[in-house]
Amino acid sequence: MLRKTILYAIFIAFSASAFAQTKQEADNLYSKEHYAEAAQTYEAILAKQGVAAEIYYNLGNCYYKQDNIPLAILNYERALVLSPGDGDIRSNLAFARGKTIDKVTPPSEMFFVTWWRNLTHLQSLTAWATTGIICFVLALVCLLIYFLAFSIPIRKAGFYLSMLFFFLVVLTNLAAHSQYTEMANHAAAIVMDPAISVKSSPSENSTDLFLIHEGSKVEILDSTMKNWYEVKFEEGKQGWIPAQAVEII
Repeated sequence: MLRKTILYAIFIAFSASAFAQTKQEADNLYSKEHYAEAAQTYEAILAKQGVAAEIYYNLGNCYYKQDNIPLAILNYERALVLSPGDGDIRSNLAFARGKTIDKVTPPSEMFFVTWWRNLTHLQSLTAWATTGIICFVLALVCLLIYFLAFSIPIRKAGFYLSMLFFFLVVLTNLAAHSQYTEMANHAAAIVMDPAISVKSSPSENSTDLFLIHEGSKVEILDSTMKNWYEVKFEEGKQGWIPAQAVEII
């Protein structure tokens, strides 16, 4: 058992070292403006090591520098799913979206819905869970102070602080649950083709509804039809597009 544990620890250490070395190679290529080579290296890291917000972000930067806006947006969006509170990702995504042809105005929503979504996106799911645990521990400490302290003012402070931290525990758990639900139900894609005619039904012979261009983000409503997706755009319009025209985020 001990031997297996040691071997596993060595494997983890070796993998982490290899990851750091390969990432450094990609970073060096990027700093030397070899963006295509850097992108290939970042893609290899994702294939071998699994997804990571930082790698998707760097990959998005590589494609942005090559003026490949659809792939830049795709990778920024993937990074944002993993790290929704990252301001740099949001900023670069906004720059990339500014270069797309279709300028979308999302439908209006109640202010508290926007406020809650922005709050849940302040940090990652892991960070919300960690914050919740810390608040729970602090709440227990404050309760101990309330029960054990002799001074009335200190006991009052312990009581009110414990209530505050318990409230924060509930808030962080709600934020984490909301973000998890959003990620679990995530079904969005980025248009890769230069231009697509959105159809009224899943058939090439159906009516053309409107035209969309590369870099546009769509929500997938129905993927059960072979080679077709029913999609909804951020401004609310719906229709059918060929599945090969988009990349899933």
